[in-house]
Amino acid sequence: MSYVKPREFVGAMVDAGESKAFLSTRDTLIRAYMAGAILALAAAFAVTVTVETGNALVGALLFPVGFCLLYLMGFDLLTGVFTLVPLAWLDKRRGVGAKQVLRNWGLVFVGNFAGALTVALMMAIIVTYGFSVDPNDVGQQLGSIGESRTVGYAEHGAAGMLTLFVRGVLCNWMVSTGVVAAMMSTSVPGKVLGMWMPILLFFYMGFEHSVVNMFLFPTGLMMGGSFGVGDYLLWNEIPTVLGNLVGGLTFVGLTLYATHHRTAPERRRPGTGAAEGEEFLPEKVSA
Repeated sequence: MSYVKPREFVGAMVDAGESKAFLSTRDTLIRAYMAGAILALAAAFAVTVTVETGNALVGALLFPVGFCLLYLMGFDLLTGVFTLVPLAWLDKRRGVGAKQVLRNWGLVFVGNFAGALTVALMMAIIVTYGFSVDPNDVGQQLGSIGESRTVGYAEHGAAGMLTLFVRGVLCNWMVSTGVVAAMMSTSVPGKVLGMWMPILLFFYMGFEHSVVNMFLFPTGLMMGGSFGVGDYLLWNEIPTVLGNLVGGLTFVGLTLYATHHRTAPERRRPGTGAAEGEEFLPEKVSA
């Protein structure tokens, strides 16, 4: 069967975290660059569809195609390594410590940002004909997104910062759930189906994804959005990164690890021969 049981896929999560912790600098950067670029293209696609159809749900329904492609090709997003790599450290895998975890996170951040920025520049060229005309409708929408998600939060002060952080938490709760859901199946259709729904949910609900924002906000700045680099960093990217870290690691990585990988040994119920959690069917009593 294509279904992978929780204990098995959580073990695969720890193995994946260990593998990523020891991946070479070259390969980590290449995989992160491509992940950032593909996710940025998916975001550009979703915004274009939303503008042209006037229906945000249609754009959100199609956005997960980018996430599925980058996952199936073995590329790395910051949101995913936030959840997986610390598990190898927690599991005391040999050679995996804080240094390896932070190294991986740093390299993936740089690679994701470079990939997203490359696509941001390409899209800015497309929607302005090489910066020779004013942005088209898609370009104007990209500029307004950057403004509403920076200055818009800042207008509410501490409450805005809290809202931004919580949206970051909820985002990677869903995104990392998508990463894990892909491990629940050994078939490509099963993996895609498992990933699609949580990614659709995060995008349509307007949660904050640090890598998607690495595309949206630089593009918005190039489109003349009414916000600055400082606004982007303080009132979006930094709180979003922190929220993504908390959401993925706390609500996905640690919870699954605690209950399926480091759970207490199964105990057999007295007189039944059945382990806790197993179905126990009493013997038939003869008349």
